Amino acid sequence: MTTRKEIATYVFNNLEKNKELIKNTYQDSKSSIGYFFVDDLLPETIANSIFEAFPKPEETILKKSIREHKHIAAQMDQYDPLLEEVIFAFQDDRVVNFFKDVCGVKSLYPDKNLYAGGISMMSQDNFLNPHLDNSHDKDRNHWRVFNLLYYVTPEWEQTYGGNLEVWPDGVSGEPITITSKFNRLAVMATHNKSWHSVSKVEVDKVRCCVSNYYFSEAPLSLSDSFHVTSFRGRPEQKLKDAVLKMDTFLRMSIRNFFKKGIKENPHVYKKGGNK
Repeated sequence: MTTRKEIATYVFNNLEKNKELIKNTYQDSKSSIGYFFVDDLLPETIANSIFEAFPKPEETILKKSIREHKHIAAQMDQYDPLLEEVIFAFQDDRVVNFFKDVCGVKSLYPDKNLYAGGISMMSQDNFLNPHLDNSHDKDRNHWRVFNLLYYVTPEWEQTYGGNLEVWPDGVSGEPITITSKFNRLAVMATHNKSWHSVSKVEVDKVRCCVSNYYFSEAPLSLSDSFHVTSFRGRPEQKLKDAVLKMDTFLRMSIRNFFKKGIKENPHVYKKGGNK
């Protein structure tokens, strides 16, 4: 089996090869939502092996509500070991320090707890409405600053849906679509204006993704403030938008009284939790 150190070496070398393009793309988009993507991240044989290691959707946790419809997993020792290796490869010091350098942040930390990270799968009719990610880590000590999404479903086309959308002008504007292309790493900054979504999957296929978040001692923007994961409706979803804004208001009200919420978020990796 390919180890996390070997995977991290491939990732780091590819990032270094594309360093100037990555830096320029991020800087050009930084004023709204800084983002970039890198294609052919890993050797194709490894990327295919990662895809084949994904569990069946019914072996993971279903998240289905007015906000989203997808399958997720963070308890990685319940699944093929290769999945844990690739997730933690993105937490290698070389990879983290690369992003710290090209994105110009003073501190940057990976998340061994995989809070809202891990793996996700989206099949036909699954979606993720426009939202802002939770602003902090699970203990509310550090700011969430980058979202890393590595896509591994072979031959995925834009017309299939299930694509990342970033909304640089907010949810009343038009999104930029980043196709969930096989062997593509997409990276986006997370702050109070980082509205993003995943379009509805239109085909009878499963879009598989490896997710990581990076955190920092300071937010990317001085205007950032604490917030829960905040959902909105799409421009044509007026009623849904009103409901989701009320939903966010109620959840924020609770967090103003209970710093870490009423109950612990189960979307974390507890090593040995399947024993």
